[in-house]
Amino acid sequence: MNMEIPELQQFLEAMGQQKFRAKQIFQWIGRGVREIDDMTDLSRDLREKLKLSAHIGSLNIRRKLVSKIDGTAKYLFELTDGNVIESVLMRYKYGHTVCISSQIGCKMGCKFCASTQAGFMRDMTAGEMLDQVVSIGRDAGEKIGNIVIMGIGEPFDNYDNVIKFLRLIHDPNGMDMGYRHMTVSTCGLAPQIARFTGENMPVNLAVSLHAPDDKLREAIMPIGRKYSIDKLIEACKIYTEASGRRITFEYAMISGVNDSLETARKLALLLKGMFCHVNLIPANLVAGSGFDQSSKKHLLEFKEALVHSGIETTVRRELGSDINAACGQLRRSEMEKNS
Repeated sequence: MNMEIPELQQFLEAMGQQKFRAKQIFQWIGRGVREIDDMTDLSRDLREKLKLSAHIGSLNIRRKLVSKIDGTAKYLFELTDGNVIESVLMRYKYGHTVCISSQIGCKMGCKFCASTQAGFMRDMTAGEMLDQVVSIGRDAGEKIGNIVIMGIGEPFDNYDNVIKFLRLIHDPNGMDMGYRHMTVSTCGLAPQIARFTGENMPVNLAVSLHAPDDKLREAIMPIGRKYSIDKLIEACKIYTEASGRRITFEYAMISGVNDSLETARKLALLLKGMFCHVNLIPANLVAGSGFDQSSKKHLLEFKEALVHSGIETTVRRELGSDINAACGQLRRSEMEKNS
């Protein structure tokens, strides 16, 4: 479902129908209904007319992997045009979180990421993003409490559709999820972060930093050549001041690249005084990347250096390690299998 209530109202009025029906349809979609005939409070005549001019988007589960370690479930979804994307259900004591994709592939070219290696196809619609959440909730039979847009793609490269998705899932007539239960992850598109600040959505923002200076960042993240770290940090500070939300800086620990104590000290100096949190990520081993995961010793020393400097730091818990739950790996293997 790719329409907000005002758009549904216009659609129904063009069909000669009463616009109050829009709210009923929207509520059914939010509950996860798959068939128009299941919208039982609509007349049979209206349902028949809807079937001629509309459809409820539904993703086909091509593969599903469930971790024997922690119950994390990874979904490979097939879209109506045959493209495939990934989503992940993560189970925590405080509730269930779904990590969704925002694009089919990624243009950003980060050298350590599997998402970019299979190539970019197109942006996803707001309805396709919503359908990932609805489909997983229906399959798992669980209430989804949190959404993370951290799967395949760069959310701010698909800005308008992502904003529309956030509004759709926040709407009290649908899933009614609070903005504070949503996280958008970006590799650092500084102008879009500034634009997002003006949306007045107190969404959690996660920024993939992975380096404390431009030279190192440019070597592993091409986006660094377009937007300097100074411009990125400035945009992040403005966002925290306007939203009151703490920024999370994601930092993938890559052996011999960005995991030295000197690098940790540079990072601490860069982030000093910011309302932020650093999330250290044991880098996932991606075939062909040439990168290795930092040792546990280096990871813990890096964390200790940041904490000692007053930077709140955690190490991301590895979920679904036995099913390659990192984004992009399952899609890439599926495409290689079918090539």
